[in-house]
Amino acid sequence: MPAASTERTTAVVIGAGMPGLAVASELSRYGVDAIVVDGMYVHAPLQPLNTGILQRCDAADAACLQERSEILRHLRNYAASHGLDVRSTTRTVRLDRMDEAAVGTQWAVHTANGVLLADHVVVTRCGQSQLRRMLAELGIAIGQNLVAAMRAIGMYLVGVGELATPTPKEVLRQAKVVGQAISAKVYPDSVHGALTGTFAAVPALA
Repeated sequence: MPAASTERTTAVVIGAGMPGLAVASELSRYGVDAIVVDGMYVHAPLQPLNTGILQRCDAADAACLQERSEILRHLRNYAASHGLDVRSTTRTVRLDRMDEAAVGTQWAVHTANGVLLADHVVVTRCGQSQLRRMLAELGIAIGQNLVAAMRAIGMYLVGVGELATPTPKEVLRQAKVVGQAISAKVYPDSVHGALTGTFAAVPALA
């Protein structure tokens, strides 16, 4: 029987900034339950983990700050008016992939307040070196089929995987693609199932 501190949801979005809220808003539009939690801290203590520590990547182009601020305000208003489950003060501690025997659940997102079990996890805060290490520990080779391999285990990236911070418009585009992809898996018989032919949200790592 699950512990009192364990919750079950369809998707967990790691990172409560603009990318995370954008993904949560897209999932909400498709009727997919999601919980948004804060990303992992840069200086989190290193310890043996299945997927390693995710690092924040907060750098932003000064020219995009105003646009980013306006979009973030809009997304926060959307989250509040639609009752999205955003836990910006709940810090993610680690991310584990569940054993294959745990049917119906692929991920365990450990937070300071308990464990969130989900079929899908969206990472929006992750440095490139941490991403490489995390994928390697999951047995995913960085190459042409990176996105397909990640999708197969219910993992998605928005706003990470590049050396440069994506523009706000690019982040919104990635969030829309991820929202459609997760929705198509959750509701395979819906119209969204036809939208998964292309998935260019994550560029290849150099």
